Amino acid sequence: MTNVTLFSQIISKLDRSSFNKIVKEKNTDKHNKGFNSWTHLISMLFCQFAKSQSVRDISNGLRSATGNLNHLGIETAPSKSTVSYQNQRRNWELFREYYYVLLQTLGQQTFRKRIKFKIKSKIFLLDSTVISLCLSLFDWAKYKTAKGAVKMHTLLEYDGLLPAYVNVTDGKTADNKGAYDIPLIKQCVIVADRFYNDFSLLHVWDSNEVFFVVRHKENLKFVSIKERELPDNRHQHILKDEIIELQRDEAKNKYPKQLRRVAIWDEENQQEIELITNQMSWTANTISELYKARWQVEIFFREIKQLLHIKSFIGTSHNAVMIQIWTALITILILKYLKAIAKYDWYLSNLVAFIRLNLFVKVDLIKWINEPFNIEPPPKTNPLQRVLF
Repeated sequence: MTNVTLFSQIISKLDRSSFNKIVKEKNTDKHNKGFNSWTHLISMLFCQFAKSQSVRDISNGLRSATGNLNHLGIETAPSKSTVSYQNQRRNWELFREYYYVLLQTLGQQTFRKRIKFKIKSKIFLLDSTVISLCLSLFDWAKYKTAKGAVKMHTLLEYDGLLPAYVNVTDGKTADNKGAYDIPLIKQCVIVADRFYNDFSLLHVWDSNEVFFVVRHKENLKFVSIKERELPDNRHQHILKDEIIELQRDEAKNKYPKQLRRVAIWDEENQQEIELITNQMSWTANTISELYKARWQVEIFFREIKQLLHIKSFIGTSHNAVMIQIWTALITILILKYLKAIAKYDWYLSNLVAFIRLNLFVKVDLIKWINEPFNIEPPPKTNPLQRVLF
């Protein structure tokens, strides 16, 4: 039995020295009056792990762990007004930078061995999700006439299934416009849906030696240059593999090079899916499987919305919303790290639920995630003791 709570042991996995370095660079502890950046981080991580619905829940929740806060690196539980005030004032970029630092440490342990793809290129899955907000409260989050929202443009790394880059914009920003700022790595491959079928964007990727696999729109006008042979006895879902040129002058001016077009049959949804790519050497089946892997980014969006506190917000300012989004991303990174190092084969939803129920229980973290259902036998009694009765 350990003397430290489960939550304290999870927090101990975080690199505080790197956090302090960012705090110093951003100068986020200036005039902190006791509620420093580390306490702020712990408070917002508690909000995510406990799924607190308000700043009052955060304050009361941490207050209930009296005597254990020193293990979290904080002195006292913050008041609700302090949390609210700092959510409005403290620079949200602190939490964004710390997420990327943790991605290089804890995130590396979530990498999976590739099974399907025998390619050297690093694979990224690109998509966005809309997080709805009440326009009367979040008047800065423009989306529709009577509805507010922010949009989270996410570049998901296939190996670890964690965001390599996130760009949070207002809800009106188109998917392709939100993708122009993503970092580009030479020889990587970006897999995306039809909303990223922007030939100016694709030309930027191609010019930076980035491969792409994108579903093209139904109204695409093109001229077939060469039809490639299809495999005879395997991969029957491949309907067409051809080299094309864009027909419309406007599109051709934006992307003057030839493209490869692969048409596949989706048996599950009974539909034809048409893809374009600038990768000419991989097999058509590899192109097909890459696009099929894009579904992982949809699963990630579902996980972060259902398991964490990101569909409603405890603050209404832009800064408060950004802090809550980035601390949610830090939380999902920690959870996937714990899932990766555990010997027990956890479903992420079960792991979240079990941690939430045992947040302040004093149990060994590693032993618990390895053997969550291992019940210790009761201590043996001395048979001679019964003689007394």
